[in-house]
Amino acid sequence: MSELGEFLRQRRGRIRPSDVGLPELGRRRRVPGLRREEVAQLAGVSVDYYVRLEQGRGGGVSAEVLDAVARVLRLDGTERGHLHALAHPPRGASRRPPRQVRPGLRLVLDALATPAFALGRCMDVPAWNAPADAVIGFSELPPGERNMARHAFLTEAGGRLYRDFERVAAETVAHLRLDAARHPDDPDLAALLAELTAGSPLFAELWARHGVREKASGHKLLCHPRAGELDFGYETLAPPGEPGLLLVVYTVEPGSVTAERLAVLTAAVPSGPGPALGR
Repeated sequence: MSELGEFLRQRRGRIRPSDVGLPELGRRRRVPGLRREEVAQLAGVSVDYYVRLEQGRGGGVSAEVLDAVARVLRLDGTERGHLHALAHPPRGASRRPPRQVRPGLRLVLDALATPAFALGRCMDVPAWNAPADAVIGFSELPPGERNMARHAFLTEAGGRLYRDFERVAAETVAHLRLDAARHPDDPDLAALLAELTAGSPLFAELWARHGVREKASGHKLLCHPRAGELDFGYETLAPPGEPGLLLVVYTVEPGSVTAERLAVLTAAVPSGPGPALGR
């Protein structure tokens, strides 16, 4: 089944008939959620048309039809955008994100007193500041492992770092799934996904769920090997003029236990952002 078809199947499987005003009674349902014909009826398209859409044969489908299907399946804004990207994949190679962080952004990282790092398209980490190094240990990783997805799924240290590892794992996969639809011809991303699928059964299981999520804000609950439990918020910023690059900034409540432990951690770490990541 196509990526588009699998995404639609997964999403209609989570909608109960009663959620959209249909009776639960009737002939026995072989699969959970809505049937294809029910989605078609509610979206105002023919059953044959919707079936072809799930089979990846809906070339030229209009934005109006996609929005109608999104409404029936109760997709949020991120999922709706993902649906459009799957139905109308971008043509041609998209611009690659920078492999090095420009000096001005390095100064921004260095000026921050909380952990912050740059995040590339494949979740590579091209630069970081001293607090981020103290918390995550980027400088101790081989260059090829300075990647948040590899660190989480393919290293023991990554698995131990997060107290809420299952949530972090799901969010990581959902971010990569969103990125893969936006850049379907990126060979580096394809290689990373193959590596993660082969190396982590958990990644493969989460990937099959077709979850998507923007990396915007949230919480990181860590268990640092020296500092113990650390509770951070995080905010993700997109620098203008740097497509494919994000700045992830951890936030901490002033006067909190985490702030005190972070101060101890960073006291012995040299200041300055980490080096650029070359591939």
